Amino acid sequence: MRAAVISFAFAGVLLLASPAHSHHSNVAYEVTKVVTITGVVKEFRWVNPHTWLHLMVDDASGGKVEWQVEGRAPGVLLRAGWTKTSLKPGEKVTVDMSPAKDGTKVGIIARITKEDGTILSNQPVLQ
Repeated sequence: MRAAVISFAFAGVLLLASPAHSHHSNVAYEVTKVVTITGVVKEFRWVNPHTWLHLMVDDASGGKVEWQVEGRAPGVLLRAGWTKTSLKPGEKVTVDMSPAKDGTKVGIIARITKEDGTILSNQPVLQ
């Protein structure tokens, strides 16, 4: 009888427990700093859990360097007005982002400005 009561109590606790929502933090990025880079879209990956923009940027020595900037999840960007074709290879864009703390050519997108002046925000549009 005691084992049955303990089993039911344990089952009740499990049923009432709230699900945990885990997600990685932005600890790898210097989120208090925003830098701006301009370059040409090499690839835009519309994937979960985060989108990725690969951008070819001119460096100080006249060469090209690839930046990889992380965007929000496709569902969040859809609500902000983006689509999977918002950024096309060969298109010139300006990216405002928080850079990686370790100095690598990686960042997290704050917003993107296209050549025609269109601004792609990373925040959903509230109605």
